[in-house]
Amino acid sequence: MDTLTALTTRVSCPRLAEPGPSDEQLDLLLRAAIRAPDHGLLRPWRFIVLEGDQRERLGDIMEAQLLEEQPEADSRTREIARNKALRAPTIIVVVADITENHKIPAWEQMLAVGAAVQNMMLAAYEMGIGAMWRTGAMANSNLAKSMLGFAAKDQVIAYLYLGTPAIGLKSLPDDTPADYLRQLP
Repeated sequence: MDTLTALTTRVSCPRLAEPGPSDEQLDLLLRAAIRAPDHGLLRPWRFIVLEGDQRERLGDIMEAQLLEEQPEADSRTREIARNKALRAPTIIVVVADITENHKIPAWEQMLAVGAAVQNMMLAAYEMGIGAMWRTGAMANSNLAKSMLGFAAKDQVIAYLYLGTPAIGLKSLPDDTPADYLRQLP
C-alpha cells in the first residue's frame, strides 16, 4: 500500500483479536513513530509496550484510577475497568515526556507525540494490523501517570490498542476537503 492510499483510507478498528503485532512489526511501528515532526528535536515520545500478562498490570492501574474517581464503585464496574486492558493483544502506552520551561511549549511537544501515534496507526494499517487510539480518564489521571512511571507534568497521549481486526473495518462518510474549508474573515 502506498502512503497516499494509507492516508486516505485508514480507519480505526475497535474490535481486536490475537495475534498482535510481531516483534519485527512492533519495531517498524516504533521506528515510524520516532520519525514524527518534532520542533526543537526534544524527542518527547515515550512508549510502554504491553503484551500478555503485562496488560493485567495495566488493568490494575485502570481499576485504581476508577476507584480514585468513584471510591464506591461496585465489583462489576471494577471488573469492567480492569478488562479494558484486555481488549487487544498489544497496547502501546504513548506519553509525552514534557520538557518544562523550554522555548518549545508543552502543547507543541504533545502534538509531536500525537503525530508519532498517527505514524504508528498508518504503519499498522499498511501492515494489516488493526489499531484503535484510546484515551479517556486514564489519559489525564495523575495517579495513572504515576503508576506508569511518569510525572504529573507529562501527558498520556494514547493507549494504542493493536491486534488482528476481529470484524470488518467500518466505512467512513464520504467527506471531501471542501466540507471543512473556511474563508479568511
